Amino acid sequence: MSYTHTVTVPLGWDEALQRTREALAGQGFGILSEINVRATFEAKLGAGAAEDLGDYMILGACNPALASRALSAEPDMGALLPCNVVVRRGKDAAETTIQAIDPQTMVKLSDSPAVRDVANDADTRLRAALDTLRGAGAA
Repeated sequence: MSYTHTVTVPLGWDEALQRTREALAGQGFGILSEINVRATFEAKLGAGAAEDLGDYMILGACNPALASRALSAEPDMGALLPCNVVVRRGKDAAETTIQAIDPQTMVKLSDSPAVRDVANDADTRLRAALDTLRGAGAA
């Protein structure tokens, strides 16, 4: 079962991370949180674990209008928010991978038609952001 949408681009780490933020903003998503998994591994597990992982950032992306609709329909949906977007690059990789949660995962956990509508909207927006990145990588 796939629970992410994924694109791999021939961009360096810093550029891929910046363009991911911009692509998400272009679809109405703000970044509520950033988790630098590499830095956490280095602090908690040592430099070797961080090096083995490579660059790895989890962006907690939120579109406030969509979040409001989801929480109004089903308050428990807060456990699934924000939409996580991963930007990662292995230590020897020549490309950077960007993955966004598939919002249809929410639909599998709820019978609410309103949640389905929100998931469809979020899905369209996240896919559009990834498509923007796909195009940026080819430039």
